[in-house]
Amino acid sequence: MPDKDVLAGTALDDDIAVEPKLRPQWLAEYIGQKKVRDNLAVFLQAAKGRGDPLDHVLLTGPPGLGKTTLAHIVAREMGAGLRVTSGPMITRAGDLAGILTNLQAKDVLFVDEIHRLNPAVEEILYPAMEDFRLDILIGEGPMARTMKIDLPAFTLIGATTRPGLLSQPLHARFGIALRLDFYDAASLALIIDRSSRILGIRISDEAAREIAGRSRGTPRIANRLLRRLRDFAEVGGKSSIDLDTARQALARLEVDEHGFDEVDRRILSTIIEKFAGGPVGIGSIAASIGEDRGTLEDLYEPYLIQAGFLQRTPRGRVASASAYRHLGITPPLRDGSLF
Repeated sequence: MPDKDVLAGTALDDDIAVEPKLRPQWLAEYIGQKKVRDNLAVFLQAAKGRGDPLDHVLLTGPPGLGKTTLAHIVAREMGAGLRVTSGPMITRAGDLAGILTNLQAKDVLFVDEIHRLNPAVEEILYPAMEDFRLDILIGEGPMARTMKIDLPAFTLIGATTRPGLLSQPLHARFGIALRLDFYDAASLALIIDRSSRILGIRISDEAAREIAGRSRGTPRIANRLLRRLRDFAEVGGKSSIDLDTARQALARLEVDEHGFDEVDRRILSTIIEKFAGGPVGIGSIAASIGEDRGTLEDLYEPYLIQAGFLQRTPRGRVASASAYRHLGITPPLRDGSLF
C-alpha cells in the first residue's frame, strides 16, 4: 500500500523537521515565482530605503509553494524578528493581544491559515493593522470601557490556501497581495538539485527532471520525493540517484508520470464512470470516494485543474478529454466530435 500522503502539499511531521534547512535564506536564493520575487524585491528595497516596516502582505496559493519560506525571507531581509502562528491557534482576543503586545518595532508576524481566524479576533486585528493600536474591552455591560494600547509598527504576513474564505474587511487591510502559482518543471529541477546538495545525495540531471515532472508543481512535494528516493538509493547500495533508480522508486510509490496518486485517479474515474464525465458537484465527488470535501478543494482539485484534467463550471466539475485518455477510456462524442 503506497503512502497516500507522499503527494500531499501540506506539511507532514518529517517535513517540519527537514524543511528549515532546505529553505532559501534570502530572496536572491529563492527559485521560481519570478513575478512574486521581483515585485517583493521592489517593496522590500523601498521599505528599507524609507526606514519603514514593510506593508502588510497577503500570500495566497495552494499549500507547499513557499508562503512560509517567503515570510522567513521577508523578516531576514528587513533585519527583523519573526513570530509564527496560525489562525486556528488564536482562539480568543486575548491570545492575539498577547502576541501583538510582545512584538518589537518592525517585527514580522506570520499568520498561516489566516482565513480560519475567529471573527471576534479579526475585530481586534483591524485597528492593529491600520493604526498600530490595540483596543481592549474591559468589563461588561454598562461598566464596560475600552482601553487603547499603542503597538510598535509591525508587518503582518497572512497566508491562505482559500482566499475566498477571507473576509472582505480583512482582505482590504493588506497593502500587498501576492499569489503563488504552481511551479514549472524547470524550476522544480533546480530546487531538487539545490536540495540534493544540502542533503548530501548526488542526483543526475535526468533524475531531477523526472522527479520534477511528478511533483505536482509543488516544491514541498519535490523535496519529499527526493528524500524518499534517497532512501531507496541508499538501501539499494547506490551512492547517487540516477534515472532508473528514480523511475523504479516512483513506481513503487505509485506516483505516475503526471504526479497523480490513487486519490487523483479515483476522483477522475468517479467523475467519468459514476457521473458520465460531469458536471458534478464537489460534495458528490467527496461522498463517492470517501474523502473530505475541503481536502479535495485544497489539495487535489487545484492541480487537476491546472494540469488540464478537470474543468470547473457553474454546474459542477467536468472531466476533460485528457482525463479520459489518462485512464485509458475513449472520450465521448460531443457535438458530433471527440472533445
